[in-house]
Amino acid sequence: MNARQMRKLLPILLQDDLDSALIKIRQFPLQPAISGLTACLFRTEERIKWHAVSTIGSLMNELAQIEMEGARNMMRRFLWSMNEESGGIGWGIPEAMAEIMVINDNLAHEYGHLLISYMREENYLELPAMQRGLMWGIGRLSKARPELMLAKDADGYLSIYLESVDRLVVGLAARAFGFLKVKDALPHIKLLIDDPLPVRLYEDQRFIDTTVGRLARAAIEEIEKG
Repeated sequence: MNARQMRKLLPILLQDDLDSALIKIRQFPLQPAISGLTACLFRTEERIKWHAVSTIGSLMNELAQIEMEGARNMMRRFLWSMNEESGGIGWGIPEAMAEIMVINDNLAHEYGHLLISYMREENYLELPAMQRGLMWGIGRLSKARPELMLAKDADGYLSIYLESVDRLVVGLAARAFGFLKVKDALPHIKLLIDDPLPVRLYEDQRFIDTTVGRLARAAIEEIEKG
């Protein structure tokens, strides 16, 4: 996607109506559109970044249905961008990968363990901002595919994030535990119920203003109802 096309993409992502935005984005060739949207993950405007996450998920599902190897190549590119050797940081990539795997079952089973690997020592993400994105992605995938995440030991690797010095990371980890319904996490999550830290959460294609305490209470409710 060239610079002129990228300039056309940005105002589309700023639209409130994501369905309408997707119709316009589908007018671009599929793989170049995904590449252009990936570049938008680095943007600081929250609507551009998160709408890029959602549209990447939809377009990658379409690509997988018509050319699975092309979708795998894109997933490998995402993984490479998270590698130090790429020279980049990979802003927004965990979120986008999670969204893709929520929508597409085959890609979830092929690449879910790799998203989880970024919680492990060998691929550990040091930057708190990247950890926030990873925790959002782990939560998103845990809500949609809890059995898969539990089978890949996501709950075991999540525990360390409840001890993070970054309270937003802790809140998002608690949210993921709630979706996984892990009872062992309850004592730690109950310590968060009065935390007033504001959280701007993207969920179900909309922005929600909440707090770490509310995330914790919602997680406790999910776990206790089983």
